[in-house]
Amino acid sequence: MNDTIDNDLRRIYLFAALNDRQLATVRQGMRILSIGAGQRLFDHGQHADRFFCVHSGQIKLFRLSAGGVEKVIEIVRPGQTFAEAVMFMEGRCYPVNAEAIDDSKVWSFDSKAFLQILRESSDSCFRLMADMSQRLHSRLNEIDHLTLQNATFRLINYLLHEMDEKNQTTTDIHLDTPKSIIASRLSIQPETFSRILHNLTREGLISVEGKTIHIHDARRLRSYGQ
Repeated sequence: MNDTIDNDLRRIYLFAALNDRQLATVRQGMRILSIGAGQRLFDHGQHADRFFCVHSGQIKLFRLSAGGVEKVIEIVRPGQTFAEAVMFMEGRCYPVNAEAIDDSKVWSFDSKAFLQILRESSDSCFRLMADMSQRLHSRLNEIDHLTLQNATFRLINYLLHEMDEKNQTTTDIHLDTPKSIIASRLSIQPETFSRILHNLTREGLISVEGKTIHIHDARRLRSYGQ
């Protein structure tokens, strides 16, 4: 049982370079949480003593404006971690809300125990810094897409990212995340989201069938977005 969990843990970038003793420490402080759709995992401003990895389902990270409007910051899917950077922050409070989009299973880890591992091993610490730097670079590119490009480009970029890389011409994308949440994540109004899909359908680039989007020509779609 422990071998299976350890194999799964080593697929998480935070733990990939840990030795067996260090990984055992992580496993001892690990909790498995089942969260129902719409249930909060934590709230903005809550003290942060743990970080997480989605095992199944989806978690949305979001903030609320002064007027109560929800802005989705990130959609976290299986295999992805979140809230790990908070352990390095002064004050250690969650900067966002976390809520399950659908029934989800989340692995929860003890931040204090993991920080102790890093204090005891400079090699583990430097490897983690390198991995987090790469992720930061990727996030900066994503911010560029969200702030410097128009809504059509952002939606097309999202669709291409979701597309199976093994099929470069025709593919189907099943939207397991509600369109309203995707729209918020891309900083697009829901009506604009629908209008862009309609325009892309009219151009013959895609067709929409319920929650499934059929991409007919990925190269032409990419060129249209540019």
